[in-house]
Amino acid sequence: MYDNEDLLQLLKSRVPIIVMESGEENEVLRAINKLAATIRKPVYAWSIIKGFSILNNYAEITGTNTLEPTEVLLTIYNNRLPGIYILLDFHPYLKNDRNIRLVKELAQGAGKYQQTIIFISAQIDLPVEIKHFSAVFDIPLPAEDKIMFITQQVLREWQLENPQKKIITDDSVINLFIKNLKGLSASEIKRLVHNALRDNALTKEDIPEIAKAKYELLNKDDVLYYEHNTSSFTHVGGQKNLKEWLGKRRLIFLGEKKISMNDIPKGILLLGVQGSGKSLAAKSVAGTWGIPLLRMDFGTLYNKYYGETERKTRESLKMADMMSPCVLWIDEIEKGIASDTGESGTSKRVLGTLLTWMSERTSRVFVVATANDIQFLPPELMRKGRLDEIFFVDLPDIETRKEIFSVHLKKRDFDPGNFDLEIAAEMSNGFSGAEIEQVIVSGLYSSAGGHGILNTEVLLDEIKKTKPLSVIMAENIESMREWAKKRTVSAN
Repeated sequence: MYDNEDLLQLLKSRVPIIVMESGEENEVLRAINKLAATIRKPVYAWSIIKGFSILNNYAEITGTNTLEPTEVLLTIYNNRLPGIYILLDFHPYLKNDRNIRLVKELAQGAGKYQQTIIFISAQIDLPVEIKHFSAVFDIPLPAEDKIMFITQQVLREWQLENPQKKIITDDSVINLFIKNLKGLSASEIKRLVHNALRDNALTKEDIPEIAKAKYELLNKDDVLYYEHNTSSFTHVGGQKNLKEWLGKRRLIFLGEKKISMNDIPKGILLLGVQGSGKSLAAKSVAGTWGIPLLRMDFGTLYNKYYGETERKTRESLKMADMMSPCVLWIDEIEKGIASDTGESGTSKRVLGTLLTWMSERTSRVFVVATANDIQFLPPELMRKGRLDEIFFVDLPDIETRKEIFSVHLKKRDFDPGNFDLEIAAEMSNGFSGAEIEQVIVSGLYSSAGGHGILNTEVLLDEIKKTKPLSVIMAENIESMREWAKKRTVSAN
């Protein structure tokens, strides 16, 4: 599974308790057994079904048929035999006061009796009474060369099982698979590759399904949302500068043009008027680049219990790293890192976690943060190095409004050529993209209710009835536009 000197040193260091979280139980047991042979220690494993079993050729210990958790700990305690004792899925029994005390007694005598207890489970949270006796060993997931080996192994096995069929694929597709399978365990990789082979082929069309399945495997705590409906910039009116900026960086971010990992694109902050297309732009980055889009929602991250919000934030960022290459869309970021009015300081700690990750990450995660209100954004977030650029998405000009009308009419199977878009764009001065779309939707309702057809007159009538946000909140929006003129790059 892996060759890790750190685990060997941990076993030699006589740490009383080692915690290993993994779903690859058999692989972990083989790795421990192999490493234990170098320090000549017996290895015993226990599960609620099989009781004790010996994993190497050392002497039996008495009580090998013991099944009850408390009796297991008593057996280790009373025999006092040196060795490595692996307890599988033992965490539910650590809520028992007697078991906690027994583990503590074992930990306190571990140096004298040379006993090491290893807890292995998918997820473990040790009680505070014994946590300070423990060390957590993070099991490394397969690197790209190992993923390639596993994938090729699956392909060979599948071909042997199906000699009458020929796998359709090529090296470029397999390399894409390798990038998208990072962050998964060996068994998960095998399962996803097998599933993709059901049509006798590995193709680029399988990548979105692989990304979705990977997300479902990793998102155990529902900390991030997988956005299925990504778009492309053909559905985004205007934003010429943003499109050009992203186009220059696409091949570098995806690794098709080699560059130092320190210099890969990190992300952007999109400021702008509500309804101006920031969210659609975030979706379009993922859709155009052909990578998964994950959305972080601070509303689901925040929790009333102390430390839980910070933990969920760390889990979200860790998951984004494992899903790379991907786009991480942090929507309305100012709501998650606004100054606290209470004493908990949760927002400050969340901001600290986020800033540290943004500065130090080496994974291919492209951050698209969107914000409507600039006054709560801290300067630390906006400095270069954490994000590459700050774009301001302004209200569309007349040419962009024509383009937006055309895009939304086409989406509803109308021919834009049948409409006078020049006058519609002129009449809708001050409208955002969302408001222009709503004019078309309202026009559809009006024409359907009156048994007529959608035409230019109907659109103009709806425009006259609509008071855009630029009128309703004129002072706020004008202030934002003035602020952005000399401080940001125009997306349009």
